[in-house]
Amino acid sequence: MSLNHTCAKSVKQIMDIFGGKWSFIIIGELHAGPKRFNEMSRDLGISTKSLSDALKSLEANGVVTRTVHPTAPITVEYTLTEKGRDFEQVFFAMSKWGMKWLKKDE
Repeated sequence: MSLNHTCAKSVKQIMDIFGGKWSFIIIGELHAGPKRFNEMSRDLGISTKSLSDALKSLEANGVVTRTVHPTAPITVEYTLTEKGRDFEQVFFAMSKWGMKWLKKDE
């Protein structure tokens, strides 16, 4: 397959969705299953604003879904949608490529 204009356009659209600084890390975190907002913020060492912005973008693009549980205090949980789970194949292929070709000490 050659990298023609249509293919490059498709990759650009994908990068518009997943190209944010935290997007891949969030997808990797949600691979294991649903996570609460505060749990992700703590586990990833990400500010609540950055996490909120990244999750809003992923949600708007149909990659994650947000569920509000009526507890006291309110619990917000995120999970991958079917679209997000389908991207995992690409995610792991990129990881495999990185392990093969990128410097191990970075």
